[in-house]
Amino acid sequence: MRIRIIGAGVAGLTSAFEFARAGCEVEVIERREGPGLGCSYLAGGMLAPWCEAESAEPCVVDLGIESLRFWTETAPVATTQGSLVLTPARDRPELARFARRTSGFERLDAAAIAALEPDLAGRFEQALFFPREAHLDPRAAMTALAARLAELDNVALRYGVDANSLRDKEADWTIDCRGFDGRDALPDLRGVKGEMLVLATSEVTLARPVRLIHPRHPVYIVPRGDGRFMIGATMIENDEPGRVTARGMLELLGAAYTVHPAFGEAEIVETGAGVRPAFRDNLPRLRQDGRTIYVNGLYRHGFLLAPAMARRVVRLALEGAIFPEVMDADPGQRRSA
Repeated sequence: MRIRIIGAGVAGLTSAFEFARAGCEVEVIERREGPGLGCSYLAGGMLAPWCEAESAEPCVVDLGIESLRFWTETAPVATTQGSLVLTPARDRPELARFARRTSGFERLDAAAIAALEPDLAGRFEQALFFPREAHLDPRAAMTALAARLAELDNVALRYGVDANSLRDKEADWTIDCRGFDGRDALPDLRGVKGEMLVLATSEVTLARPVRLIHPRHPVYIVPRGDGRFMIGATMIENDEPGRVTARGMLELLGAAYTVHPAFGEAEIVETGAGVRPAFRDNLPRLRQDGRTIYVNGLYRHGFLLAPAMARRVVRLALEGAIFPEVMDADPGQRRSA
């Protein structure tokens, strides 16, 4: 069975990995000059399914737990240090609300917070700790996964290639993983922009992602090693990539300063804004149109959902399996729907 995958982001590479494991001949086509240079490049890399239950549907949590095993066992590039959820004293009711909507956490007092993250000693009185969650560096993860695929005899990675120039008859199945670029075939796809920045400082040490509860947007601080921290990401309903707004920058910097004032003296080493693909209900989809299957709508959960979606697209293509939780009510629904 010959499989052509369009897109070498996290959805495309995890799909390639699963099809290759199933014994298929896999060709990955990417218009950019390397893997993971689209939306995946600006991702936070938080693998936090239990935290996501605060605002996501149960299927996102279930798919996320499944994907967590992929990143920690099958392709072990993640660090399992848990996630820490904090809030300033004035927003303490928000922490209680977060706890009511989630599970799998431990309640921490000030002493326990300090024991877990010494640099936060004396700064917060209460927190929620999700010990089974993990995080990864998206760029390193994409590089590692692409390198692993390149070692396989049944996988070909082709970068800098326009998929429109290829002939469909060369593949038994085409798996479209183009993210927001796939809106030409999926007209109900919308863009949700995420803004991020990277700070560098030697004055703060964190071992795990910190989620600061925000009245409008979830704000994350994710350690990237070598004194660098990714701060993000806001959720803005537009499809304009690249441009970071002043408001978004202020929110991200304000959140970092709230967690630790030393971030106020940190160097801003990178800013970025990417457009995440989402459907109206913010749930992922597999859609089939003839011999093409679209894997899309991963919203801000790309790394959290992609491995689980990859397993399902393989079974859909090779076995005809149906997965109602990620497919439209009519499994034969056309792409124009």
